[in-house]
Amino acid sequence: MNPPQENVLVIKRSLFDELGSFQGLNFEPGKYLQAILSRGNNFFLSRPKAEIDPTHKQIIPYVLLAHGDKVLHYVRGKKAGEQRLVAKGSIGIGGHMNEGDESLFALDEAAYRAGVEREVGEEISINSKFEDGIVALLNDDSTEVGRVHLGVVHIFKLDEPKVEKREAMITNLAFLGKEQLLARRDSLETWSQICLDSLEKLTGGGG
Repeated sequence: MNPPQENVLVIKRSLFDELGSFQGLNFEPGKYLQAILSRGNNFFLSRPKAEIDPTHKQIIPYVLLAHGDKVLHYVRGKKAGEQRLVAKGSIGIGGHMNEGDESLFALDEAAYRAGVEREVGEEISINSKFEDGIVALLNDDSTEVGRVHLGVVHIFKLDEPKVEKREAMITNLAFLGKEQLLARRDSLETWSQICLDSLEKLTGGGG
């Protein structure tokens, strides 16, 4: 039996250009999300097609977990679904919004956030209260992976640094300070490098 085809949430690249395309981080996410999460502007494509079609952007929640002035770092193991990112360090838990999440997009931002928490919960277990803030959008057209993805950067501010992995692809889970992360910068995936370079702005100073 063939596995069921994975369909992922996308918008047209032309919509992104119309809203105002950019390289790197944009700290006015509301300007984009209202349009992106409007029913009719987003739809589902098969993931194999979406991964090689730069006329569409896959919407990827990218969640940084912060406790005080430290951020969760991990390494993507060999079982990572995105083979282009294997063995890369990351400070973002990210995942495609799949067709099973479709009902979310008839609803509001709160429902979207619930979908994001479910996606994150498939990869890690957060054993702490936390606040979820959407702080930026992330676009990187300089790489093959980046050209077909658009990140929605969330910061989960945790009361306690209690996180455990749920997926085999996540290894070396640890909360690290900025200096420790900078020492690892060259081994980070591109999106994590972009976030690290603006970490204080994303986390609101890390307090």
